[in-house]
Amino acid sequence: MPSEDESLLSALTGVRRHVLDQLEGLAEGDLRRSVLPSGWCPLGLVRHLTLSDERFWFEVVVAGGPLDWWPEGERGDWLVGPDEPATAVLSAYRTAIVASDEILAGTSLDAAPLHREPDWPDERFVDVRSVVQHVIVETATHAGQLDVVRELIDGRQYIVL
Repeated sequence: MPSEDESLLSALTGVRRHVLDQLEGLAEGDLRRSVLPSGWCPLGLVRHLTLSDERFWFEVVVAGGPLDWWPEGERGDWLVGPDEPATAVLSAYRTAIVASDEILAGTSLDAAPLHREPDWPDERFVDVRSVVQHVIVETATHAGQLDVVRELIDGRQYIVL
């Protein structure tokens, strides 16, 4: 029987795979297509997951790395340039996942994060486990949004009712 930590990390792997599965087979134009009033597109969501969920929470918060790479401007973590290939954005997400997994492999889930924001309540992110839980919820939420967007784009359903 897997340990609680193994189950948690397996859940993280599962929600990441869900995101990538929902993008599989979409044409470049559909990856850039917005079908919701808020204006985001699937590729922008992947950029957000790469920067906000993987890089920020694991490279910066857990590992204590610098935040000097953060894009400028409001919603900068959702923006993908028109000349930036979709394959590069998807590859960056996969690369960020590998880097995050390497950080997690070398860090106890009981350890305290190395970077803390001054306005975070002490009880919110007391250990790496709570960060992993947060990223699972964030990624799962976005995976669900992708379920809806994918169905609106081409009718493909992740869970067929």
